[in-house]
Amino acid sequence: MGARYIIGVGNPDRGDDGIGRVVAERLRGQVADGIEIKVLNGEVAALLDCLERADSAYLIDAVSSGAEAGTVHRFDVSAIPLPSLSFAASTHGLGLAEAIELARAMECLPVPCVVYGVEAASFDDGRPLSSAVRTAGKQVSDRILAELGE
Repeated sequence: MGARYIIGVGNPDRGDDGIGRVVAERLRGQVADGIEIKVLNGEVAALLDCLERADSAYLIDAVSSGAEAGTVHRFDVSAIPLPSLSFAASTHGLGLAEAIELARAMECLPVPCVVYGVEAASFDDGRPLSSAVRTAGKQVSDRILAELGE
């Protein structure tokens, strides 16, 4: 059996871009044994490494699609491609959407593979999480725990 992952993606020094890491850390100690919590900066090779070894994965990242800050988006990317426009403002180089599609092309995308995107208010250097995004992070944590049956 491969690994089961919760992966928080983002840069904690870029405002709301840190939400993925915050959610992942919040879930540490609340999930069953055998579920690994990872925090990554979004570098494609590290994401692919996790996806290649995973039986299941939940990924959390900030998005900028034009929706209201704090809006939570959920995508089952094992069924359909991640809408890249939602993740177009990535501060991680290629971006999460491209990493997922590379994993799909390499036939190593786990099932299930779920992405939670939290609509960001700001990606400014040195800013803390906005209150709307912090509140949405709690909602994402609760939803992941519910999906995992925790």
